[in-house]
Amino acid sequence: MSEKNREGKRTARERMLEERAADEARSKRKKKLVIGGVVLAVIAAGVITGVVVQNQRSKPDTPVAHPAGTIGDKNLVIPDGPANAPSVLTVYEDPRCPACGTFEREFATTVNQLENQGKLYGNYHIVSFIDRSLGGKGSKYGSNALACAQDAGKFREYHDVLYKNQPEETSDTFGNKSTLIDLAKQVPGLDSPTFESCVNDNKYSGWVSAVQQDFDKSSYKSTPTVLLNGTPIYPKNGEEQISPANLVKWVDAANAGKPLGTVTAG
Repeated sequence: MSEKNREGKRTARERMLEERAADEARSKRKKKLVIGGVVLAVIAAGVITGVVVQNQRSKPDTPVAHPAGTIGDKNLVIPDGPANAPSVLTVYEDPRCPACGTFEREFATTVNQLENQGKLYGNYHIVSFIDRSLGGKGSKYGSNALACAQDAGKFREYHDVLYKNQPEETSDTFGNKSTLIDLAKQVPGLDSPTFESCVNDNKYSGWVSAVQQDFDKSSYKSTPTVLLNGTPIYPKNGEEQISPANLVKWVDAANAGKPLGTVTAG
């Protein structure tokens, strides 16, 4: 074979290798571009989803109707006890929250006594986020039923009955409206066609959603959240563990030298 032919074959082979290397380089670049595009698409989708979820959680909602006697911005708070009491107990609770049930079963009697003595003004934020995490409607329907009880002037009594009969967190018992109506029979004067209609029609669903959205935008992330004059006291107040006796002690200390609230019989 002549040198010219050998040189021609070597040159052709080199060109082939160069072209293969160039093809491989282009393929790698294309693969990177595709992967990069997919990553960007995933990131963009995540951002869009996050914005949508945040908008769904935080979108302001002004309810058409709110329970009688509610207070605060947009009437989202159910009060209990004398409004001019020297101390305020703020409570965020979900009807399905087991820790809320534990708190209420241990502290309801003490809180009621402090309110009846004019020492404490209860402010209740009835939230409903457990439905969102576990499914069901028990938190929302339970919250609506509490709003219906507030309309009838029976919030405290029905609130206490609801927590005494609270099901397991994973059970959506309060999602059955007939259960909520049956529990009202334990509160003298509450069970009525008006209350039943309010529960069955889910009358305050917009209000319930607005209370939850307000909680979503707050700095609080769990229930029960319990504040005495704006200071968290559950499960501890500073280094002291909460207990019925300590709650009385803390309220008395906060009220020292201040006039008691006006208690209305009823």
